[in-house]
Amino acid sequence: MTVVPDDNLMTLICDTCGDTITSTACVLPDAEVVWTLVAEHGWSGSPFATGPHRCPHCSLLPPSAGGPARGDGDEPGGILGIDHLGGATVVTTAGDIDLDTSETLRTALRHAAEMGGHVVVDLTRAHLIDSTGLGLLVRAHRDARDRGVILCLAAPSRFIRTVLHTMRLDGVFSIYDSRHDALTHLSAGLATATTAEVGDPRQLTDSRQPRP
Repeated sequence: MTVVPDDNLMTLICDTCGDTITSTACVLPDAEVVWTLVAEHGWSGSPFATGPHRCPHCSLLPPSAGGPARGDGDEPGGILGIDHLGGATVVTTAGDIDLDTSETLRTALRHAAEMGGHVVVDLTRAHLIDSTGLGLLVRAHRDARDRGVILCLAAPSRFIRTVLHTMRLDGVFSIYDSRHDALTHLSAGLATATTAEVGDPRQLTDSRQPRP
C-alpha cells in the first residue's frame, strides 16, 4: 500500500523518493480510490491506493532517473493518429495515458475541439490511465458539452473500464465497444445527450443504457 488511511486523513507516499503528504481525501466511492488526493496535490500515478504514486518532484523525472520504468514489451504511450471522419474527430491513443504522455493528449484533444464536431477517443491500444489522463478526459468532456457536442470513449481496456466505473465516470462518458460503434451511433444521432447534459455532467449516460 502506498496510501495509509487514518480516520479522515490519508498519507500518500511517493514510490520513488519516499516523500509523504497527509491530507483529507474525498473517497470516490471506494476507500481504495485516491484520485482526488493525488490530483489536488500535484502528484501523478495510479488513481488507486496501491499505486504507484509520484510526488511532484519525482513526476518530472524520466524513468532512467528513478521514475517508474515501462516493461520491455510495453507499447510506447502517445497519440497514434487524429482522423476526421464525417462529423467526428477520432483521437487514437496507445500505451499508458499518464503524465509522460499528457502533453500529446492535451494537444490532440485541443485540435479535435478546434474542428468543432463530435470527438471519439479510441482507447483500443491504450493499457492504463492515471490521474493526469483522467483529468484531461474529464475536462475535454466538459468543454465538448459546453460546445454542444459529444466526447465519447471507444474500446477502453478492462483496467480503464474499472477505473471509470469505480469513480462513477462511466456515467459521465458515453462508452462504446469499438470505434465503429461510436461513429455509427454518433452519425445516427443515437448518442445524443440527455437533458442532464446542460446540468450536472455526472448524470450523463450512454444512450444504450436503460433510463431509470
